[in-house]
Order: sequence, then C-alpha cells, then structure tokens
Amino acid sequence: MGSISESGVIAGMQECIDRFIRYLEVQRAASEHTVRAYKKDLAEFNSFVKKAPAEIEMIDVRGFIAQQIRTGLSKTTAGRRLGAVRSFLKYLYREGVISVNPAKLVSTPKTQRLLPQFLTVDDAFELIEKPEGIGFMMARDRAILELLYSSGLRVSEVSGLNMEDLNTREGLVKVRGKGKKERIVPVGAKAIEALKTYLVEKILLKKKSRVLFLNRSGTKLTDRGIRRIVVKYARQAGIDGRIGPHTLRHTFATHLLQGGADLRVIQELLGHSSLSTTQKYTHLDLTHLMDVYDKAHPMSDKDGK
Repeated sequence: MGSISESGVIAGMQECIDRFIRYLEVQRAASEHTVRAYKKDLAEFNSFVKKAPAEIEMIDVRGFIAQQIRTGLSKTTAGRRLGAVRSFLKYLYREGVISVNPAKLVSTPKTQRLLPQFLTVDDAFELIEKPEGIGFMMARDRAILELLYSSGLRVSEVSGLNMEDLNTREGLVKVRGKGKKERIVPVGAKAIEALKTYLVEKILLKKKSRVLFLNRSGTKLTDRGIRRIVVKYARQAGIDGRIGPHTLRHTFATHLLQGGADLRVIQELLGHSSLSTTQKYTHLDLTHLMDVYDKAHPMSDKDGK
C-alpha cells in the first residue's frame, strides 16, 4: 500500500476510499446524496495529504481543515469534511488498515449556531396558495407545497415517492428517509385534496409512471426541480430570505411545537434518529415563548392580581 501511480495519485489511499464508499453503499445503505458528498470530501483530502493511509498524522488532518477554511470554505462545510475524514479513518482503523485514528482528537471548527428559518402561518398559507389555475403544472406544484408543509418531508423524500407510497383514503404516505429507513407519515386533509387533484391531472398527461411527481416531460421530478418550485412561489409571495423545501420542513416542525405537539412525536414525524437533532429544528420565537409563559406560569401575572 502507498505506492504512487503514474498519475501521481496515491494508489493505496484511493483503493481504501473506494472500499469505504462501497461499505457506505452496501452495508450502511447510505443515500446517493451522502455517498456523493463523501466521495467529494475524501477526494479533496486525498489531494491534500498525498500519503498512504498508514502515514497520515493528526497534523495532516488539522492542516487539511485549516487549508479548507483559508481557501474560503465556510466553517460549517469544513466541519462536514472533517466528519467525512473522521468516518473514513475510523473505518480504516476498524478494518486494521491503520493502527490509530489520527482524526479522533481533531476539534471541529467552531461555528455560529444560527436559528433555522421558518415561516409564519400567514406566509406559509400565502406560499402554498400561490399556484393558481388549472392544469398539470399548477396542480403538481400545489400538491408539492401542500405536502412539504403538511408532512415536513425532506426534498429527497418527496422526489423519491412512488404511487404506491401514497394512501389518500387513510391520509398517509410511506417515506424512505436517510439510510433508506422507512416511516409512515400522516398527510393533512388539504394536502390530500391537492394530491387527488394532481393525480387526475397526471392521468390526463397519459404518462404511465410509478413515480409520484413528474416533470412536464413525464419523467421523475428531481430534488433541484422541487427546490425551483418552492423558490419560484416564495418570490411570487414576496417572502424575503433564502426559502427552500427545508424551510417548509422546519416550518412544519415549529408550527407543530407551537401548537403543543410533543417533541418526541415531532422527532418521529421528521425521521430524526436523535432528539437533539429535532431540538435544532424546533426553536420557537421569543414572542411566542413569552406568550406561553404569561399564560401558563403562576408567577407571571404582570398586574399583580
């Protein structure tokens, strides 16, 4: 291991990366998006260190992260790349390829934790109601927006839905989340109504496909296509900021929490494996927290009555 090929790439390192990627795909059942991100991150790391796996030291990992930040990469993205390197070297350690994991004690770059953006109820309704008129495109766009807000699905989960995943009678949808884990999520009445309208238009399109959401050509609508739909109608609704499908996912969770839903119920609906992940996505605005406090706490009576 560790010999340099004619192209200058460390052959041993690339072989290990390939084995790790296969492990992610086969044993971990990682999504295409995750695999693609790991490939990119580890290619960057390989290009930087130019060493065989057994020769990598902690200073190499630290140097890689520092170099990424110096080139203008955000600390959040640099932290994600460090996570990929950590997982890769942990795998090599477990497989006996290296004797120590040099990334184990490397600190993640400190970042400013920003509250995830969510829409007010009025803005959410205005966004969803923007697709007006009749026809396949309008019905599809309305159904997608309704579903995103009604069920809090990830954009990849929406694009990955098939016809058999939708149960309009029971108001349920079967979702394949991260790691291809399946869960059943309820769908609101308004979203079911919009989906039924879309399904009629889909039949009229005369494009037979088990995929639920199609583009105008009758093929699968991609994640990027769904993002464009959300951005398009957010602009039409005059909503400021960077709005995308994940904004509606967070809006779904926040509005549930404001309505009194239990955090663990929200965790299950969102498909989070850890409750701490759910807590990141369910920050309430200060005004709402104060309103709840004033109404609920016995010592909050400002009039002293």
